[in-house]
Amino acid sequence: MKTLNINFVDFWPGFNYKTFFLYKFLSAYYNLCICEKPDYLFCSCFGYNHWKYDNCIKIYYTAENLAPDFNIYDYGIGFHYIKLEDRYLRFPLWLIYSWGNLEMMQDKQDLDLSGLCNRKFCNFVYSNSGWANPIRERFYYELSKYKKIDSGGSFLNNIGFHVPDKLKFIKDYKFSIAIENSVSPGYTTEKIIEPMMVNSIPIYYGDPYIGKDFNTKSFIQIHDSSDLSDAVENIIQLDQDNSLYCEMLQEKWFVVDNIKRGYEIELKNFLDNIFGKDKMDAVRIVNYGFVHRYRKEMKRTTPWANTFLVEKGYGLIDRIKKL
Repeated sequence: MKTLNINFVDFWPGFNYKTFFLYKFLSAYYNLCICEKPDYLFCSCFGYNHWKYDNCIKIYYTAENLAPDFNIYDYGIGFHYIKLEDRYLRFPLWLIYSWGNLEMMQDKQDLDLSGLCNRKFCNFVYSNSGWANPIRERFYYELSKYKKIDSGGSFLNNIGFHVPDKLKFIKDYKFSIAIENSVSPGYTTEKIIEPMMVNSIPIYYGDPYIGKDFNTKSFIQIHDSSDLSDAVENIIQLDQDNSLYCEMLQEKWFVVDNIKRGYEIELKNFLDNIFGKDKMDAVRIVNYGFVHRYRKEMKRTTPWANTFLVEKGYGLIDRIKKL
């Protein structure tokens, strides 16, 4: 088994590489050695420590709605539908949340339809209000005109406590409001997959290309801000007609069978292309010309800018901790 000298930097607060999906995935095929002078450096968007590392291949990963800067990183893994030779893989966050449950979710033959129809109406579990698209709050109040929505997060909480286990909470509801914090092609997070994992119908707003992965007949989609009243009418109809509700609930979640296998093959091929060849052959960033100057300027100015913002109370990690 080939040994890889790797490290992880600039990931979110509380990050533990041992539980990170890429570390666990690679562990099945390589002997992984965490070291301070790695050959391969996995980076994210929560800092700038990657500038301290030279002579290594940098692989950017993000679960946020950010595109990789391929002038800085050799490779990128993210949400966007990007074509850039062998340098990018689309691997959205919803896959990480549901990876161990995808096979089970393919089979919807043994649903307890009677029990699922008799659940509470709808839930809303969010903490982020400052950085989110305002349509999330607008829709909450619009649908609340029909029936009370149980809000179990810190934002608009109306149940008297914050739910400690989101999946356990939302499984008792017929519908779950699943609105992304922003609209970006390919940006699909845990918002839609968590309700699906417990057979609660998502009310989704976000990725305009959501139909590339998910069967749009299996959930309610809000297309734009003018569509709120139509979505509410659809929900009311489903709530009041068990046969229509069951019909939607029995729809397959995904557009293809064994969707996990397809993404698993893509991920392995992407990583094998990086680690399966000589290190120098895997380098993709350019070391000469204007791009070299660009990287040099970014390295010189970005850490100073981050220090300044943190001192002023606007640091990225500091802001995220407050959300």
